[in-house]
Amino acid sequence: MQQATIQRRFSHPVKVGTVLIGGDAPVSIQSMTNTPTADAKATLAQIEILAQAGCEIIRVATPTSQDTAALKEIVTQSPLPVVADVHFHFQRALEAIAAGVAKIRLNPGNIGDRDQVRQVIAACKDRGVAIRVGVNEGSVSERTDKGLREQQAQRPLVELMLETIRGYLEVFEEASFDKLVLSAKSSDAYTCIEVYRHLAREFPYPLHLGLTHAGTAQTGAIRSAAALGALLAEGIGDTVRISLAGNPVNEVLMAKELLASLRLRQRHGVEIIACPTCGRTEADVGETAEKVRAALAQIKQHVRVAVMGCIVNGPGEAQGADVAACFGKGKAAIYRRGKLMRSVDAAEVLPALLEEVRAVLGKA
Repeated sequence: MQQATIQRRFSHPVKVGTVLIGGDAPVSIQSMTNTPTADAKATLAQIEILAQAGCEIIRVATPTSQDTAALKEIVTQSPLPVVADVHFHFQRALEAIAAGVAKIRLNPGNIGDRDQVRQVIAACKDRGVAIRVGVNEGSVSERTDKGLREQQAQRPLVELMLETIRGYLEVFEEASFDKLVLSAKSSDAYTCIEVYRHLAREFPYPLHLGLTHAGTAQTGAIRSAAALGALLAEGIGDTVRISLAGNPVNEVLMAKELLASLRLRQRHGVEIIACPTCGRTEADVGETAEKVRAALAQIKQHVRVAVMGCIVNGPGEAQGADVAACFGKGKAAIYRRGKLMRSVDAAEVLPALLEEVRAVLGKA
């Protein structure tokens, strides 16, 4: 039986290096390095790690001329299309374009001079570089236009963000530049959902989904899943970044899980199913599941492994898993695709599971 899929909003396709955003392309996964961009060696090392994790587009910060000076080496050696994040200094955008980046990100709240924006657009048109127009709640609230602070106290943030984007896009439309991706980020999930719904209705361009300064891996994952999950389920969104404080690899792994959970991308690697544990549990399910995940982290093929703490839900879950362990008192039943293979001592569960996974993958 064919699985139902989400009907996605069709948007104007935009090429970013080798990756297509919008159109019929799958939702792509982005992240951002947290190394000093001027340190090309460190930045490239992190890009390689993120690429191995499943990242498809990488953004780097370019606040200084030292950063843009390193871009040529980074762009040349990066396995992923490189996006330059530009704030405040339009000259950094011109330098990044000259260095060969695939896309630049401009913030309407930080680079508002239209003559400067026109120079950036002309350079992008000449080089075939895409532009993301990305507004966020911080840049709107920090703008110094006369009366804007007073307006913000009386008008919804969503309205102000949309007004900022509309005004900014006028210069792009005047230049007939449509290699655009839009974003409007907030740290509030509800605001994020509302503003992206408006963008989806009003503009034909692809949408980059994300929350701004979402928080740590724990809070940021929940906020991002709430906002991005709701939007993606409605067919809204063409590329995503789950912004988290800390190791950016977590951003990629969580984005992969979110997209796979919504059937927007195929799963790769090990999918762990584990019971939530209760008073019936006969083993430390969380510890065992984590050990299984770590031991199988390098596997690229999709394999579903269930770790269940008792016999109440265990056999049932085992029916849908490639490999499963169902704990009892000091023992565990090992299943392969619903078939009971053997019973082992609890201490032998990990090697037994790994052996069955290898058998499933044809590596026994």
